[in-house]
Amino acid sequence: MTAETTNALQYRDDSIRPQDDLYRHSNGKWFETATIPSDQGIYGSFMELRDQSEAAVHELITEAVAAVEAGEEVTDATKRIAHLYGSFMSEEIIEERGAAPVAGYLEAINEVDSLEGLLELSGAFYRKGISGFVDIGAMNDAGDPERNLLTFLQAGLGLPDESYYREEQFAQTVADYREHLTRLLALGGVADADAAAASVVDLESAIASHHWDRVKVRDAQARYNLLNGDALFELIPSLRTWLAGAGIEEKYFGEVVVWQPSYLQGLSSLLNEQPLQAWKNWLTVQVLRSFAPYLSSAFVNENFAFYSAKLGGVEQLKDRWKRGVTFTEGAVGEDLGQLYVAKNFPPEAKTAMDALVQRLIEAYRISISNLPWMGSDTIEKALDKLSKFRPKIGYPDQWIDYSSIETDPLDLIANRAAANEFEFKRELKKIDDGVDRELWFMYPQTVNAYYHPLLNEIAFPAAILRPPFFDVDRDIASNFGGIGAVIGHEIGHGFDDQGSQYDGSGQLTNWWTDEDREAFEKLTGKLVEQYNALSPTEAPEHHVNGALTLGENIGDLGGLGIAYKAYKLELAANGIVEDEVIDGVTGDQRFFYSWAECWRTLIRPETAVVRVTTDPHAPGEFRCNQVPKNLDAFHAAFDTKPGDGMWLEPEERVVIW
Repeated sequence: MTAETTNALQYRDDSIRPQDDLYRHSNGKWFETATIPSDQGIYGSFMELRDQSEAAVHELITEAVAAVEAGEEVTDATKRIAHLYGSFMSEEIIEERGAAPVAGYLEAINEVDSLEGLLELSGAFYRKGISGFVDIGAMNDAGDPERNLLTFLQAGLGLPDESYYREEQFAQTVADYREHLTRLLALGGVADADAAAASVVDLESAIASHHWDRVKVRDAQARYNLLNGDALFELIPSLRTWLAGAGIEEKYFGEVVVWQPSYLQGLSSLLNEQPLQAWKNWLTVQVLRSFAPYLSSAFVNENFAFYSAKLGGVEQLKDRWKRGVTFTEGAVGEDLGQLYVAKNFPPEAKTAMDALVQRLIEAYRISISNLPWMGSDTIEKALDKLSKFRPKIGYPDQWIDYSSIETDPLDLIANRAAANEFEFKRELKKIDDGVDRELWFMYPQTVNAYYHPLLNEIAFPAAILRPPFFDVDRDIASNFGGIGAVIGHEIGHGFDDQGSQYDGSGQLTNWWTDEDREAFEKLTGKLVEQYNALSPTEAPEHHVNGALTLGENIGDLGGLGIAYKAYKLELAANGIVEDEVIDGVTGDQRFFYSWAECWRTLIRPETAVVRVTTDPHAPGEFRCNQVPKNLDAFHAAFDTKPGDGMWLEPEERVVIW
């Protein structure tokens, strides 16, 4: 038995029974010794892998810098990487320049004397990565996913969510935010910074009053609003000026998708009703906030003090090299991805993952075919969608070409603006070029995975394909309880409350009978109730939002349940009737231990509040414990009984897929 085999067992705390608390039984010894790094708000298995990926990418970057400094003949990509990182690490130059790199932006705002001028300027700034009152991008048309359309989303706020501006529990946070803005504006040389800050908070509060809440934003039907240009400008006539300022040609807004039409209507009123000076103050804040992490230490520290320390409880600013890695990766992520894959992702891992994905799809196919609550017509269409799932493993076959980005080894702000303008142009080019199914939406070195409903694809970057999620040398049970459940989770998003509204081609269309959808919603309603009752240990006064987290909870539930079935299929395919017992632990138990290991998490109370308010994922302890409570296989594996902490009466258990 290899060391990798026992990883999922090494942190068990036998003073806590798995029948009472799988999460703390499985991870108890880890909790006794682990600490949250001072520069983070949350730490656990995902973050441990992210630290490993960050260190690996840093090594690649320093190699590029060394090659350029040594005068070696290098590729354009190596030069870009070295210039971008070098400009971030040129701390002495950055300190000397202070606010000078953004002086031109601020002067342009000062010279504005009309709403039209402000809108045009805000559009021009947006190209450079300065946040605005809308976000735009190219997305598949949900009604015709074979084309990309310009898509508009609500924006404009400096706090994490619209609820912060309206709920009394966040009143102190809003007050702290105003003080932060006062200091930020003063650093930018704004006269009477306190009054300017107050006007921005008032204006953002008005903007927030028109925002949709996060549950409504999840509604795939509500947010699909296909409009022609005339209808768009009926909602907000002045948007035409903003688009002109951003250099977006008319061909791009012949047809558009607007996620929150009522937000644009409300914004239109605010643009005309609120004082021009308030909007100028607001745009000044956008400039300073957007560039603060890249300016002198006074700006960096002020930005950290509010957004990381105050909101997240983080104790220490990340080391400069870590922030430099993040900046470089954000600018040329696939340049680094190519290097990362070559050094850190063996071909056998990709082969093994391909086989795992196919086993999970097979398990879903068998399970869907035998669903007791779904009729045969809907089952047939669900199987058709499943057959069209497209998996992506490790890294893209085609890489982004960053050659048009001009980099300066000494000008960080210019580099940041150039990288953002490159991405802005790349979004518009997606509309010109049409749908490219080879594009990825994460870098290979990203520790995460995703499902894209409009492309009906699942993607697993190379960096997540490592222990504790996956190891080619690990026992079958542990791999299926780890990465198998992650695969199942992502497939499950195609059949969650929102993903299930898209068919196999990615089109937003109803392929359900009314009776089957009603049965589905009855099951998901029970899941909402289960999670509504939960409060994280670190923020006990805040409840999980079962509606906000529903999609992820369905993904977890289907992911783990189907991964267990896939595990049994894999055993059978290998001629194994009963998995071996290792150190007194059965295969079924190792499967659930592996799942539990993936979700171990330490989180600061401040971070917990932000995440339970805004994050569509439930806290780690509930992702670990609440899902197995619903699975008969867990209760059989650990012989649970009524009265046990993990016990859930059979009639209360929810199994959907």
